[in-house]
Amino acid sequence: MNIEMVKGNNLKIVLFWKELVMNNENETRLIIIGGGEDKKADKEILKEVVKRSGGKNAEIAVITTATNYPLEVGEEYKQIFYDLGVEKVDTINIMNRQEANRKQIIRSLEGITCIFFVGGDQLRISSILGGTNFHKFIHEAVNQGVIIAGTSAGASMMSEVMVVSGEEEGAPKKSAISLASGMGFLKGVIIDQHFNQRGRIGRLLGAVAQNPQPLGMGIDEDTAIIVNDIDEIEVIGSGVVTIVDGKEIEYTNISEQYPDEPLVITNVKVHTLPSGYGFKLRDRKAIIQEKKSKH
Repeated sequence: MNIEMVKGNNLKIVLFWKELVMNNENETRLIIIGGGEDKKADKEILKEVVKRSGGKNAEIAVITTATNYPLEVGEEYKQIFYDLGVEKVDTINIMNRQEANRKQIIRSLEGITCIFFVGGDQLRISSILGGTNFHKFIHEAVNQGVIIAGTSAGASMMSEVMVVSGEEEGAPKKSAISLASGMGFLKGVIIDQHFNQRGRIGRLLGAVAQNPQPLGMGIDEDTAIIVNDIDEIEVIGSGVVTIVDGKEIEYTNISEQYPDEPLVITNVKVHTLPSGYGFKLRDRKAIIQEKKSKH
């Protein structure tokens, strides 16, 4: 994939999809990482970010808005991407909404092939960047072929409905989850991260009980989903992705219970998908990879 920046009355990204056309592949839009990705050994997920962003020709912008340690975290990812062969990596720390509306920030992203959000606090991302010129630019960029990637808080903020906080490792209940508006890069899902490692199935069930139409999606550490332009996902990494489908819920007491009472929720579908499997978000169906027999 080659990306050429053309200047006119408005800045436009002109895309040449020679490889995609020749191979009839679907375009990667998003790479959503459940946090705790390997940064020292094989670096499978971060290698995949680089590969799909253009390999040696990738130009990556690391957005550090979510973290309280932007210099340290930004430098860490910058060095990792350099070690993986990327020649241009910039760190951008937007601290307030005034900065997010500055034209200089948008200009600094000319030629970028991937915008990577680090972890921290997802509410910082949505409250500082949401509705700004920077937010608008990212939506336009992803629609024109720039890959948006994020880990941990940078994963949660991807959806329209965003998990902000909640109780872990407890029985499902209404008070176990706090939700807010996310950045809306992936519609029809609610994303949680560090999922099985922190026992977050209860709070995801609570989120789905409150919002039955979106799919609940829990992504383990060192695990990611790759989302293409027809809303199919591919799972990579060492853990699993848990998908909770509440569309056919028959009964829940979410609207009538006291906050600390146990949640009742019936007829919920749950899928667990490891690396190599996928899911069609529009059809709400798993993509099964048949394992070849050893015989």
